[in-house]
Amino acid sequence: MIPRVPATVITGFLGAGKTTLIRHLIDTAAGRRLALIINEFGDLGVDRDLLTGCGLAGCGEDDVVELTNGCLCCTVADEFLPTMEALLDRSTPPDHIVIETSGLALPKPLVKAFDWPDVRSRLTVDGVVTVVDAPAVAAGRFADDPAAVAARAATDAALDHHEALAELFEDQLSCADLVLLNKADLASSTELERALATVRDGLRDGVRVVRTAHGRVDSRIVLGLHAAAEDDLDGRPSHHDGPHDHDHDDFESFVVDLGPVTDPDRLESAIRDAVAAHDVLRVKGFLDVPGKPLRHAVQAVGPRVERYFDRPWKSGEARASRLVLIGPHGMDRAAIRGLLGAL
Repeated sequence: MIPRVPATVITGFLGAGKTTLIRHLIDTAAGRRLALIINEFGDLGVDRDLLTGCGLAGCGEDDVVELTNGCLCCTVADEFLPTMEALLDRSTPPDHIVIETSGLALPKPLVKAFDWPDVRSRLTVDGVVTVVDAPAVAAGRFADDPAAVAARAATDAALDHHEALAELFEDQLSCADLVLLNKADLASSTELERALATVRDGLRDGVRVVRTAHGRVDSRIVLGLHAAAEDDLDGRPSHHDGPHDHDHDDFESFVVDLGPVTDPDRLESAIRDAVAAHDVLRVKGFLDVPGKPLRHAVQAVGPRVERYFDRPWKSGEARASRLVLIGPHGMDRAAIRGLLGAL
């Protein structure tokens, strides 16, 4: 029999560090041909550009496939299966496929797709890797505290949103074969222990937790789990195993177009104000900074904002400043645009 091509599903909440992890996997691939499938929640694809602009071999235009027409776990038949078949039908198929899910995706429905007859004989899920933001978990952002939920029920208009986030986090942990406790460099030893205890409460027996900073981990750890996860679906419990598996009504995204940004520091401050005032979960995009030949990348999760020049603007490429924002349904888009645009 022809060996099945292994695939790794990388899941994790918004801003946990999935794309940064993939860049390090490519850098330590040791000659293996990797194909990357990047799934984004929203109208503006950013992660693919971040990867193809990283300058590493294996990050070329043909190596990265981006799917932006909805969450993969909801569009398996229309998006995922045809993409996988196209990769396998290449004259030189990949040695390993890496799938980065949207930060709002449930991993289990995607693992189920590998049991479909069209792909089961050709593919196997080598493992599900969940990336966790250690400082966020240490702060209790996704802790499931029934007493606190009950106390806030009468006054918290965002209650359903918080419940959805907690269930999503728990599902990403319960499906994992390996957990990366990322951003460990941003947490104290006490905070790391607190985060580790929270994470372990949601794991199946035998699942390892590895502490990482900036997603730095050797590809041999992540791309060699041999879990065959598609054969172990019943052992991966989910809050969404019922007939109404999953939807994204709790979340929405929209794009903010800005003109040339002459003061990125000021924009960074405005992003923090928008996050704090409107519960924005994730901000990412690129800026046109006049006088600079390089594109300026922006990523934010919570109050933490990361900015850097990632690559030169391409010949003929329109210089533009665009950000995609993801947050709870019903965000005040006009107010957020005002905060970001009135610079």
